[in-house]
Amino acid sequence: MIKISVIIPVLNEAETIGKLILYLTENAFNPNTLEFIIVDGGSTDDTSKIVNDFDAARLLHSEKGRAKQMNFGAQKASGTILYFLHADSFPPKYFDRYILEEVEKENLAGCFRMQFDSNHWWLRLASWFTQFSWKVCRGGDQSLFVSKNLFEDIGGYDENYIIYEDNVLIDELYKQSKFVVINKKIKSSARRYEKQGIWKLQFHFWVIHLKKSLGASADDLYAYYKKHLLN
Repeated sequence: MIKISVIIPVLNEAETIGKLILYLTENAFNPNTLEFIIVDGGSTDDTSKIVNDFDAARLLHSEKGRAKQMNFGAQKASGTILYFLHADSFPPKYFDRYILEEVEKENLAGCFRMQFDSNHWWLRLASWFTQFSWKVCRGGDQSLFVSKNLFEDIGGYDENYIIYEDNVLIDELYKQSKFVVINKKIKSSARRYEKQGIWKLQFHFWVIHLKKSLGASADDLYAYYKKHLLN
């Protein structure tokens, strides 16, 4: 039986992590084929306490940094399929069945299309575009499944990237395998857009994508992010 390891990096996610774990356990097709690994990067709120209240979840602690946290979770995972998920993203009902169906078709990496929990016209449009297989439409908010063997073959997440780590890994997966977009919606939070401002955040995300395409280093991208968006 194929086992899926759901890996969720967290940092001060007390507001959402309990809701997510409960949702995942109640909406899985076969919970017996899943393990839930929560990797805490040093939360100072009640995140760890909340996770420990769930028998189904395994709490790990690692250095801060999403790439480091996800790599650490992958190292400790017992599943043959890794499923990386943000703490504020809720995959479709029976998400595990949809992933296994693709793996059985030898699609060893992929994601869901996305829907923001917002009715703003731009976020609705951006969500609509995620149904297409174009690499430019990908992002970590759509979650990511990948076989553990493939993940290890490409070296996992590049820990040099404090930001943009999801896109760097996805770029490599597009080169290495048939990447599939499952036509079911994961609902992701628009809280960062609401906090930063939709147009401000979108503009700076576009600039970061452009800088990377023009050869900017991991340090360059983080310096730009820190200057314009880290507040």
